[in-house]
Amino acid sequence: MTTALLIIDVQEAMFAYPGMEPYDKEGVIGRIQSLLTKARTSGTPVIYIQHTEDGDSEFAKGTPTWEINHLIAPQEGETVIEKSVCDSFHHTTLDEELKRRGITELVICGMQSDYCVDTTTRRAFTMGYRPILVADAHSTFDNGILSAGDIVKHHNLVLEGSFAVLKPESEVEFA
Repeated sequence: MTTALLIIDVQEAMFAYPGMEPYDKEGVIGRIQSLLTKARTSGTPVIYIQHTEDGDSEFAKGTPTWEINHLIAPQEGETVIEKSVCDSFHHTTLDEELKRRGITELVICGMQSDYCVDTTTRRAFTMGYRPILVADAHSTFDNGILSAGDIVKHHNLVLEGSFAVLKPESEVEFA
């Protein structure tokens, strides 16, 4: 098995604020649940990335909003790697974990399209991994200039080809 499912920052904080919801939140969570089912059924490794901050933050370790979203919670034996910046590889054990398992291809989904998903996808590519970005399984928030839907579309366009293979969830299969 040389493929892993990488779920980035799908934490309770991303869904905790009424009126400030990620784009297509139910659809994105549903598609991540489908990816999880496919990965688990095939024995594909699942790796969660969990953003962690110090101090008084919704991402402070141990707080309810820091937890991985309850709808996609890790199962026993699934890896959770904490990070403190947008790059899931920076000062984490992600690269070591992937190399230890012989992983060369990453199926990437999660939050936020314009921050951690973008940065991690680009970094994975430059480190020699083959990123597959799941086009309809990542999301973000409106930013005051662009709608979240436009941000997602923009990142799909920019990352496709140059940094990642782009696939809808329905076309992602794990061997």
